[in-house]
Amino acid sequence: MAPWITDIRGQVPARWALVLGLLPVALLIAAWWWGTRGIPEERLISLQILPAPGEVLAQVPELLTRRDSAGNHELLHHLGLSLRRVGLGFLIGAGVAVPLGIAMGAFGSVRALCSPLATASGYLPISTLVPLSMSWFGTDELQKVLFLALAFAIFLLPLSAKAVDQVPEVLLRTARTCGAGRWQLVRRVLVPVAAPDLWHALRISFGVGWTYIVLTEALVQSGGLGFLITMAQRRGPKENIYLVIILITVIAWLADRLLAWIGERLFPWRPAGRA
Repeated sequence: MAPWITDIRGQVPARWALVLGLLPVALLIAAWWWGTRGIPEERLISLQILPAPGEVLAQVPELLTRRDSAGNHELLHHLGLSLRRVGLGFLIGAGVAVPLGIAMGAFGSVRALCSPLATASGYLPISTLVPLSMSWFGTDELQKVLFLALAFAIFLLPLSAKAVDQVPEVLLRTARTCGAGRWQLVRRVLVPVAAPDLWHALRISFGVGWTYIVLTEALVQSGGLGFLITMAQRRGPKENIYLVIILITVIAWLADRLLAWIGERLFPWRPAGRA
C-alpha cells in the first residue's frame, strides 16, 4: 500500500489526486444515470423531478443558441448580468470588510468595538437580507449589488480579522526591537505577513458569492442566471435548471482556480494548498 494513503497529512501524487478528485463526480453521474435510465414511466426517479443525463445534454444547443425578444443571446446576456453583479458586490464588500478586518486584528480597541456586531451578523441567515435589502434599496440593480456586498462583507470580515490576528507575535516583537512604530507594524509586518491568508479569504468568499447571486436573482427577477433557473422551473424545459446549475459550478470552479493560480505567484513561499 502506498504510504500516502494512510499517512497523516500525506502528500498525494498529482496523478492520483486527479483520479481521486474525479471519482466522486463519476459516481454521482453513474447514480444519476441509474436512477433515470429507461422510459419515463419505468424510471426510479420521475422525469418531472430529474431528467436523464442524455436529456439534459440534448438541451445544450438550444440553451446556447436561444435569443430573447430583443434579439440578445439569452445565455450570454444573463451570464453577463450575474458576473457584473457578483464582481461589483465583491469589490464593495471586500473594500469594507478587509480594511476593517485588518483594523480588528491589529488594534484591540477596534476588535472590542466591532466583534459583537461581527459575531451577531455571522449567525444571521443571508436569505433574510434579501427582503431587507429590497425595502432599503428597491428591486433594481442597486439592490442586488448591495445585497451581495453585505453578504460578502459578513462572510469576509471575521476571516480577515483572523488572518491578521494569526501573525506570530515574535515578528511584532522583533520589529519593535528594530524601532518600528505602530503604523509601521501594521504596514510592514501585519499586512504583508497576513496577505496570503487575506487572499485565501477573498478567494473563498468569491466562490460563496455565487450562492448568494442565485438567491437574490431567483427572488427578485430581473435577469441573471438565477432568473433562468426560475423561468425553467416555471415554463420549462426543466433540463435547463440542471444546465444552469452546472454552468454556475463550472464558472465558480474556474474562478477559484484562477485566484489560486494568482495567489501562487503572488505568494510563492506559501505551501501548496494554502495559497
